[in-house]
Amino acid sequence: MTLVRIITWNVNGLRAVERKGELDNLIKKESPDILLLQEIKGKPEQFSRWLTENESYQQFYHSAKKPGYAGTGIWVERKLFNDLKNAKFKTTVPKAPNADEGRVAHLSFCYNGKIYDILSIYFPNGGKNEQAWLDKLIFFDKVLDYMNKLRKEGGEVIVGGDMNVAHTELDIKRAKENEGNIGFHPQERSWVDKVISNKWADVWRAKNPKKTEVYSWWNVYTKARERNVGWRIDYFFIDSKLLPSVKKIKYLQYQMGSDHCPLLMDILI
Repeated sequence: MTLVRIITWNVNGLRAVERKGELDNLIKKESPDILLLQEIKGKPEQFSRWLTENESYQQFYHSAKKPGYAGTGIWVERKLFNDLKNAKFKTTVPKAPNADEGRVAHLSFCYNGKIYDILSIYFPNGGKNEQAWLDKLIFFDKVLDYMNKLRKEGGEVIVGGDMNVAHTELDIKRAKENEGNIGFHPQERSWVDKVISNKWADVWRAKNPKKTEVYSWWNVYTKARERNVGWRIDYFFIDSKLLPSVKKIKYLQYQMGSDHCPLLMDILI
């Protein structure tokens, strides 16, 4: 088996974190084998050569139709990518709404005799209007259906991304004040319960069952990061039986450049 480092990060604008030098800082410091990106806010033709023809990484993007909005990506270190067999890049979760918003980047491949499905997903916020809220709940359900389908078909499934929900009171600084708000609504939180009851693991929480004060998103406008008033809304989900394969899971709270911090996972595949 091979120890692979996967990092997921909502960059809140890929060109912005490149311009600030923060994406380069992350890569130089942590050397991810696979990088899952959310909220890239652009199309490949708008990106630099470093973002599209990188010497070290094979890069895949799924951009939103709307300019400067949402979008996801997956980077794979080139030596690793050359060892993958039957690699296919996909961009849809069947029957999920928001299909034109670039919310799913999915790389399937064979490696060491196993099929892998790695997904970078940017879940909707759902706060725009009533329809957006209903679409978010449908999106949640369709993602879980797809995870279960891929697993049933024999895939080892790894989902990373900005899920836009804090699961329990342990995952949010001000739980009482946010009770019932979008991002901490009972219907959203019950979806995470359902994911776990389907024998998927929220990797960081599974490894840190009682830890508090660890967050992945902070409100920029209130300078919440300085006071660590945050929400843990970025996750890795894997099959529960794969948990022993995880050798490290850590939020990289030192990493600047976005209102989210990256989440790093070392896993044997």
